[in-house]
Amino acid sequence: MEEKNAKASNRVKGRFQNPPGSPKGGATFGDFARFLYQQTFKTKAPEVPDWHVVDHGETQAQLSSASNPSVTWLGHASFLIRTGGKILLTDPFLQERAGKMGMGPKRFVPAALSVEQLPKVDILLMSHNHYDHLDEKTIDAYPYKGETQVIVPLGLGSFFTRRGYKRVVEQDWWDEWMMPGLSIKTLPAVHFSGRGLFDRKKTLWASFAIETPDGKIWFSGDTAAGEIFKDVGEKAGPFDYAIVGIGAYEPPSIMVEVHATPEEAISIARAVGAKKAIGMHWGTIMLTPEDPFEAPVRFRQAAIDQGFGEENAVILKIGETRSL
Repeated sequence: MEEKNAKASNRVKGRFQNPPGSPKGGATFGDFARFLYQQTFKTKAPEVPDWHVVDHGETQAQLSSASNPSVTWLGHASFLIRTGGKILLTDPFLQERAGKMGMGPKRFVPAALSVEQLPKVDILLMSHNHYDHLDEKTIDAYPYKGETQVIVPLGLGSFFTRRGYKRVVEQDWWDEWMMPGLSIKTLPAVHFSGRGLFDRKKTLWASFAIETPDGKIWFSGDTAAGEIFKDVGEKAGPFDYAIVGIGAYEPPSIMVEVHATPEEAISIARAVGAKKAIGMHWGTIMLTPEDPFEAPVRFRQAAIDQGFGEENAVILKIGETRSL
């Protein structure tokens, strides 16, 4: 595994920190208690509208005939991206629950593909280690561990090498990995990491810029809003597409420092210099108590209100392939 020494990100007492100018929440103990009670005892799977999901057979048909460049939304933050003659996979969460031992939030829409149905991927991008992004069962079951290039933020490489992955690169923010016709820049995000009680912020979190002759795509990973995205746009942009999270934003006292609202997602896309924005991180799993189908409505309205253009705020169905 190729490792990088921390230089752009900031660690305090062994724990990574968000970029300067990142938001700070004002959540109280009561806010957290109410949130946990709501999520544990009051959350119910919603009715899923017909417009939200592509039939499984149609997903397979679209995927088999996909042009280059294109994206396929598998649900949540999981995308297959075809660009520059390569296939990339982001944050593969394909199992039923986001957690250990059958616990954790449960999907209300199945993944568009199972791990067995995934094509052989050239590059796997992993933004951070939360359970709804880094799915251990999917990572364990993926059959091309010796062939796929894995790019992860600092501290996360051993998760993959322990499971038999042979080509793993750890990167700090602003590091770049290149191959002929393709580059990946690991860039800042505003979030945190952790899979247990004692590892909070021990590994880095990130966004990614993907550049090929077909164009430039920015994948936000999990992120809140922040001043850093102006720097991302100036140093790594502009982008043809930003794939950006638009869900899991209530209550704001807790979520303001980890996830963006739909309105903030458009602001982030504008800050990084994206021509179009694809909404993700919604309509898959109940992480927070807002209506799970509110986000795309607000996302499109925000695009109008901010002069981004409603036609440039792209909402995909789960399982849909869209040419770029």
